Amino acid sequence: MTTAAATFDPEIDQHVGAIRESEAGGMRGRNLWTAVFFAAGFLGIAATLPIVLHSSRSPSIATVLALLVAYAAASQARFEVGTGLFLPTGLIFVPMLFLLPLGWVPAAICAGLLLGSSTDLLRRGLPLERILIVPLNSWYSIGPVVVLAIAGERAPTLSDWPLYVAALAAQCSVDYGIQAPHQWFVYGLRFSVAARYMSWAFLVEAALAPVGLLVALVAYEHPVALTFALPLVALLFIFARERQVRIDHALELSHAYRGTALLLGDVVEADDAYTGLHSRDVVSLVLAVCDELGVEGGARRDAEFAALLHDVGKIKIPAEIINKPGKLTDEEFEVIKTHTVEGERLLSQVGGLLGSVGHIVRSCHEDWDGTGYPDGLSAEEIPLVARIVRCCDAFSAMTTDRSYRKALPASQAVAELRRCSGSDFDPAVVDALTGVVA
Repeated sequence: MTTAAATFDPEIDQHVGAIRESEAGGMRGRNLWTAVFFAAGFLGIAATLPIVLHSSRSPSIATVLALLVAYAAASQARFEVGTGLFLPTGLIFVPMLFLLPLGWVPAAICAGLLLGSSTDLLRRGLPLERILIVPLNSWYSIGPVVVLAIAGERAPTLSDWPLYVAALAAQCSVDYGIQAPHQWFVYGLRFSVAARYMSWAFLVEAALAPVGLLVALVAYEHPVALTFALPLVALLFIFARERQVRIDHALELSHAYRGTALLLGDVVEADDAYTGLHSRDVVSLVLAVCDELGVEGGARRDAEFAALLHDVGKIKIPAEIINKPGKLTDEEFEVIKTHTVEGERLLSQVGGLLGSVGHIVRSCHEDWDGTGYPDGLSAEEIPLVARIVRCCDAFSAMTTDRSYRKALPASQAVAELRRCSGSDFDPAVVDALTGVVA
């Protein structure tokens, strides 16, 4: 089962703060109303299923309570994955499908999650409306219940494995079908990003489902066998805690890198106001082009840093050359060309993530036809991010006032990009940029 939360990843780092802040406080606006909508839908279905799905099963009160408590315990092992949480509740959910009347299962899932969430609500003093998240996160149970109900309520058996695969597929489909629209509407998270991170959780769910089935095979005749799953739940709880600590540290490191990049940008701006402001303008263009080209994950993060720091090496260039109002001499231009290599050297001294961006910064003045500098790379030899920064850098420079000329109109700058497409610039990047600024 997956739920709304967060994890460290460059693609969704911007969403992490908003999601965690939302989870720590009250629900309001679209977050509240979408939760109310999905909760009402789930509760309506959960109340209807026991009426329309007749069952011959009659579990004891002790079995029902044991399932609820075990499910609540499993829900405390929370693995942050992308923008969601993976809970290893499948270890108990699968036995529920065979020990309880099928129509009861969604309500039991909701009750188990509520029991598990009550400790957080009380301990952390969260607003009462956070309870609405419980039915939202219980939707996944509807899919398997419907599939198994269509096949007819029966005892667990290994020969029915195709049916169980279909039930698992239904579980994942319903889970994604509820969580992805919710995260898009509330946090603006794209469906493709949600799919990428939820798919990881679904793979783990598929790995744990056979273990849950083995527990169900034994517990169907001997309910006390439910206790067999508890040591594994306890182990997963420990792993989840350790993972949470690592994710927190990774997020702190990510923020530190971004802060360092911004600080270096401020240093450049203090040394040369045009270069600093120009670099910040290039960042927004670069990220828009990345979205147009479908550049995601680490490459998009590298693009952001490279756009911000592509001119950082200019702090090593004499100010009289940088600020010269007229045309540069050949000798002066040769000095200017060293700023890409100087930028790589400066970033390599910082090391870590910014150090790895250094080779991109080095290539941000390479031309598509191989006539650029410093290495004369051409076409696909040039990193894609560097090609994007190169094109956006040129557009920003043409449409900005300089000491020796006035800014060009955007239409004229676009025409110049098209004229140089295939020589200075990657044609695909030019098409993407012109689509962004059109």
